[in-house]
Amino acid sequence: MEPWGITAVEGLEIGHHTLTERPTGCTVIVSRDGAIGGVDVRGSAPGTRETDLLDPVKSPNTRVNAIVLSGGSAFGLAAADGVVRYLLERDVGYRVGSQVIPIVPGAIIYDLGLEDGERVRPGPDCGYTAAASASTNTPAEGSVGAGAGATVGKFGGRGSRPMRGGFGTASVTLDNGLTVAAAVVVNAVGDIVDPASGQIVAGALRDDGTFVDARVHMREGRPLGGPAGTNTTIGVVATNAVLTKAEATKMAEMAQDGLARAIYPAHTVRDGDAVFSLATGAWTGEADVTLVGALAADVMAEAILRAVRLAQGLPDILSVSDLAR
Repeated sequence: MEPWGITAVEGLEIGHHTLTERPTGCTVIVSRDGAIGGVDVRGSAPGTRETDLLDPVKSPNTRVNAIVLSGGSAFGLAAADGVVRYLLERDVGYRVGSQVIPIVPGAIIYDLGLEDGERVRPGPDCGYTAAASASTNTPAEGSVGAGAGATVGKFGGRGSRPMRGGFGTASVTLDNGLTVAAAVVVNAVGDIVDPASGQIVAGALRDDGTFVDARVHMREGRPLGGPAGTNTTIGVVATNAVLTKAEATKMAEMAQDGLARAIYPAHTVRDGDAVFSLATGAWTGEADVTLVGALAADVMAEAILRAVRLAQGLPDILSVSDLAR
């Protein structure tokens, strides 16, 4: 079967590592030959690494070797250190004289609410193991890797409960060979909404099993519940097209539209919503950045829906599949 999802983009591999001590982990997207990268951060409480380097006005020739998505809040940023070590051992990175420096941006989600008093956070070993397992196979989805501890629908406060978030991926390949894909970890404060129907797929649940509905909640003038900085959706959009750094950044910006279509509310003061972009340049056709960006938004929304639909429930946190039983 042909690769599907983020690995449908030639030159990209993906690896997960899910910790066994509690639901958390990390996910690594590897580009051994390097890819032109960009990023768009819209949440007001981000946890990121190396995003400044992706600014189009800085180091225009630097190519990204991996993107790390991790649980563990700020502690999870250390997972990138393990990815750097893995790539360095294989002589993969940006060359400065006789030195090799792997370029590894990343972002984290807050999932410390599932620690149950034990400090279990992804670290360098998690990143190393995920990178070592990276392949071009179609990736696992749902409650895996960085999505293992993700939850959604945390705005309702007392009298409601969240549901499981997760990791999802999606891709589209046109007849001319252009491929655009997304991979995303969904840990949103709000509801996940199917853009095609407007129906809530996952979100804050009342005790009777019905959705609170963030759209109604907000229009009634009620504030979002929960502390700031505990909710974030982070992801990567990628293409096999040849893009400049500025064009890759535009692709990330447009992909945020897909996030906003499928999550309500998005880009809040309480989250760190961030989208990275990668362009491998394996397809030599002429790329229309508007087309690439529009497709990136489409696959981002699809990946978000897949993340929650394929997640597995916990004893006290239901999943979409639990609701269907």
